[in-house]
Amino acid sequence: MEKSGGRKVMDEIRSFEKASLFDLGHPLLNRIADSFVKAAGVGALQAVSREAYFTVVDGAGFDSSNVGPPSENTGTGSKKHRFPNLRGESSSKSLEALVKNTGKESLQWGLAAGLYSGITYGMKEARGGAHDWRNSAVAGALTGAAMAMTSERTSHEQVVQSALTGAAISTAANLLSGVF
Repeated sequence: MEKSGGRKVMDEIRSFEKASLFDLGHPLLNRIADSFVKAAGVGALQAVSREAYFTVVDGAGFDSSNVGPPSENTGTGSKKHRFPNLRGESSSKSLEALVKNTGKESLQWGLAAGLYSGITYGMKEARGGAHDWRNSAVAGALTGAAMAMTSERTSHEQVVQSALTGAAISTAANLLSGVF
């Protein structure tokens, strides 16, 4: 691949990152809406592709009981999907469950991205234009805690763990953004 071709692709990606999808009259609202829509799309694609993967694995007869994070592995050979309502009873029920669960997951992704983006923007404005790892750490921690509280049975340990994880990931991303 030529360097000029690679540059064109990178320029397209950078222009997409800088392009605003909305003009809601305030930079904070524009940023939140843009982040929400972009992340919601990614969340929907991720949810649909995961279900397609499990459909292919189940249809091919592979053992999918040990596929996924360790918390999902039951070890008893029973299959556990992320979308429990997709049982194949009828195509309309399966499609309805897929749409419902995809919508839920894309909403979660969008809310996380919108919240994170809004917090980083607000902190940048509050700190006189400073955008550094501190903004990322606080925004990641608050977003992680908020997302943990949206799950059904959340303990305070899960909220703290999600806050710490969010802070660590967003701080690392901020620090590494200057490297690449």
